Amino acid sequence: MKLGYCTITWGGVVGHPAGVTSVKDLFYLTHGSMDGAVKDIAAAGYHGVEMFDGNLAEYEDKPEQLRGILEKAGVSLVSVYTGANFIYADILPDELHRIQRAADLAATFGAERLVVGGGARRAAGTTEEDYQRLGDALDRVTDIAEAAGLSASYHPHLGTIVESPDELERLMPLTRIGFCPDTAHLAAGGADPAATIRKYRERIHHVHLKDLDKETFSFLPLGQGELNFPDIIQAIKESGYDSWLMVELDEYGGDPRAAAEISRKYLEELLH
Repeated sequence: MKLGYCTITWGGVVGHPAGVTSVKDLFYLTHGSMDGAVKDIAAAGYHGVEMFDGNLAEYEDKPEQLRGILEKAGVSLVSVYTGANFIYADILPDELHRIQRAADLAATFGAERLVVGGGARRAAGTTEEDYQRLGDALDRVTDIAEAAGLSASYHPHLGTIVESPDELERLMPLTRIGFCPDTAHLAAGGADPAATIRKYRERIHHVHLKDLDKETFSFLPLGQGELNFPDIIQAIKESGYDSWLMVELDEYGGDPRAAAEISRKYLEELLH
C-alpha cells in the first residue's frame, strides 16, 4: 500500500463565495499554500496528495506551476475531492457542471481518482426520494469520472443524508459508484469502521484514514484517538484493496506537518 496525505489540514475547508449565488461556481477550498502543503507532505514521508477541486482551479490557467510543485516535491496528485447537494432537481445540471470541471482538472493534473461527498439534508426532513435522487446523481458522477479516465468513489460525511450505517445501507444499492470509507466520519456517524469496510469490501475504490475522540467529536492524527486501526488495516487488507491510503485531518491546532509525521509513523508501524 502507498501512503498519501490530504492538503485540507493546511488551512481547513471553506467554500468559494461565488457559490452562494451561483451553484456552478462553488468549489471546496483550503486557504493554505499548496506549495507549502505539498512540500510538508513530501517531507513527512508521503508520496501522494489529495486536493480540493477549488485549489486545482487556482492553477487552471497556469498548470505548469502546480505540475512543477508536485514534481519538485516528488509526489503525485492521487485524488481530487468535491461534492454537491445532489437531491435538488433544478440545480443538479449546474452541480454536474462543477463535477465535470473537477474531473477535467483532476485529469489535467494526472490524478487517478475523483472523490465526492454530498446529499443535502432538507429543512423539512429527508425523504425516501432523496436517496434515489442521490443514487441516480452519483451514477452520473461515475459516468463523468470514467469519461475523464478517473475512478469515482462516494465519501459518507457528517452533515449529509449518509451519516449513519442505516443511511449508508439505504444508499449503496441505489448507485454503482465506488466507496471511500472515511474512518472517523464513519465512527462519528455510529458505525464500526472495520465492520463497514468488510461489509462493502468489493466497493472500496479509495480510503481516508483519520482518528477520532468520540467524546469531543474531534478528529485527530492516527493513533491519537479511540479507533481500532489494527482491525481497520486488517479489514482493508482482507478486502483486497492494495493501493493508496490517504491520511486526512480536517483541522489541527498545531503544526500540520507535525500531525502528518505522527500519522505516518503510526501507520508505518502498523503496516510493517
